[in-house]
Amino acid sequence: MVRELAITFYLFVFKYVFYIFNLLPLKDKTTFVISFGDNSQFVYAEMLRQGIDNQVVFLCKGKSLSLFNDYEGAAIISFESYNVSDWLHSIYHLATSRHIFVDNYFGFLAAIEFKEKVKCIQLWHASGAIKKFGLEDESINKRSEKAKRRFLQVYKKFDKVVVGSDIMANIFMKAFNLENNRVLKTGVPRTDFFFNKDSNEKSLRKLKQKNPLLEGKKVILYAPTYRDHELDHFSLQLDIEKIGKELGNDYLIILRLHPAIRNAADVSSLNTKNVFNYSSSEFEINDLLLAADYLITDYSSIPYEFSLMKKPMIFFVYDLEEYKKDRGLWPGFEESLPGPMVRDTDTIIELIKQNRFDINLVKSFAEKWNKYSKGNSSENLVHYVFEAEKIKSLQ
Repeated sequence: MVRELAITFYLFVFKYVFYIFNLLPLKDKTTFVISFGDNSQFVYAEMLRQGIDNQVVFLCKGKSLSLFNDYEGAAIISFESYNVSDWLHSIYHLATSRHIFVDNYFGFLAAIEFKEKVKCIQLWHASGAIKKFGLEDESINKRSEKAKRRFLQVYKKFDKVVVGSDIMANIFMKAFNLENNRVLKTGVPRTDFFFNKDSNEKSLRKLKQKNPLLEGKKVILYAPTYRDHELDHFSLQLDIEKIGKELGNDYLIILRLHPAIRNAADVSSLNTKNVFNYSSSEFEINDLLLAADYLITDYSSIPYEFSLMKKPMIFFVYDLEEYKKDRGLWPGFEESLPGPMVRDTDTIIELIKQNRFDINLVKSFAEKWNKYSKGNSSENLVHYVFEAEKIKSLQ
């Protein structure tokens, strides 16, 4: 009850301040509201490449701020912080921008009404979905009716939702209560990275310069998603120390926890020299996916991008029944995975030792979930958004 009252009060104040700034004229301005950042980075780079003449603002929440600190020619503002000046500037930019890109669920959208000429585009932070979200999230049943109405109000603000496949389009339509004409099949911008040979080589060089031990090793990336009850301290169920010892010096293990987890796991006490925690490093997940020879994950969305490289993956689902009950998984989860499901560390070790993987499954998975993500997704999206504006201005 207290939390709901706090949200209601915050949104009321947000709405009032937005209303005042909304009296000002719109500008040729694009504002990105960011939790993750990678899709926004690719869209911004493409805007620059195409010479789009727009003022650009990045409203960065939490850890995403570090991704944009060195960006020149754009305003970088901490979003939803306790800094009153940043808060007021954020609302001002939201009220005076013609284009708004968001990459997550942001509750403030329920409290405001954009002008008719403003377009709000959802750049969702994942190419696919294993765990349920939005209106399909099992936890929504524990929410109040007022909260459920607020969710719907947020989803109504999305003029378009960007997708990389037909199957993801169907998921969004269910999760966000969308009609088909609000889905934009331009491909997911962040996947462009995996098609760019120069960017790939630069990324690997940087990673190996930071950690020379990567050279000549087989890299295992363990990247689990979060559990709602473990946001403060993630419980590491995988015995990465044992994996390191059993597989030997030819292998190196990288741990990457979900950015929602507030305290990264401490692996410094482990008795092994081939385990590294890159949960809070300067490397983005795309860099680590590129460097990995094997991916171990669970209900995370990163297999959809990783599948583009046609490499083996393992799904460590030690809490499958519990996760299904608490969060919910999309139907057909077990049948559609492009790699084996396991419950214990020993099975993972044996799978890697015996190389028991079907890469054809990975290839078909990649094709299904990345149908429209072919290396030019950012170009497609920027062309769609800004060419449409040019045509309207000439009419």
